[in-house]
Amino acid sequence: MSGHSKWHNIQAKKGKVDSKRGKVFTKIGKELAMAIKNGGANLDTNSKLRDVVAKAKAANMPNDNIQRAIKKAAGEADTVTYEEIVYEGYGPSGIAVIVETLTDNKNRTAGNVRHAFTKQGGNMGALGCVSFMFQKKGEIVIEKSDSVDEDELMMMALDAGAEDFSSEDEVFVIMTTPEDFGSVRETLETNGLEFLEADIKAVADTYTAIDEETAVKFQKMLDQLEDDDDVQNVYHNAEFPEGWEG
Repeated sequence: MSGHSKWHNIQAKKGKVDSKRGKVFTKIGKELAMAIKNGGANLDTNSKLRDVVAKAKAANMPNDNIQRAIKKAAGEADTVTYEEIVYEGYGPSGIAVIVETLTDNKNRTAGNVRHAFTKQGGNMGALGCVSFMFQKKGEIVIEKSDSVDEDELMMMALDAGAEDFSSEDEVFVIMTTPEDFGSVRETLETNGLEFLEADIKAVADTYTAIDEETAVKFQKMLDQLEDDDDVQNVYHNAEFPEGWEG
């Protein structure tokens, strides 16, 4: 079962993650704060909080850091002022881009996001201009290893309610509906599986191949967006050239 574009080809380059780990943890901390503000700090009763904790673990956020972030967010729940704002537009060569933000200053965020688009030859559009090309999906990525049997994992995932399962070069990718993401993830977690990634995201219906020149420009745009503290997630439909290292 497949139909999902190559995972490594459409993700932010993992080699850059380590150098930005502190920023990643800060962004996850904001998600924890929003989840707690909206549903409380009890993991047993707040499924969104459980999902964010799983995302934190997949990003190698230490358990102590997670617990501290939860306690901090619980203590500050009444003062959290972040607003969720989504921006859409086109990168170089018409690449469709969705930018999800959490901000306490939407004028600053809008200006920064617009600058990232225009600096590399793209432009921001109206809300809805590209989102129709994407679907919200739960995505769970598991690294291949001798201890993970492909057939067993596929049956476990599908029995738990997954929509799709694909085997790629170094990973297994499990796709779910947003509604079933939590239950599928928890089933796999209960069976001792660890994730490289576990999140609900916007997945493009189709991907557009780009050349090296466009890839260089677009990677600069992605880096600028991902360096912005207000930007939580960036989704796009670009398929980078084979072997692209950024």
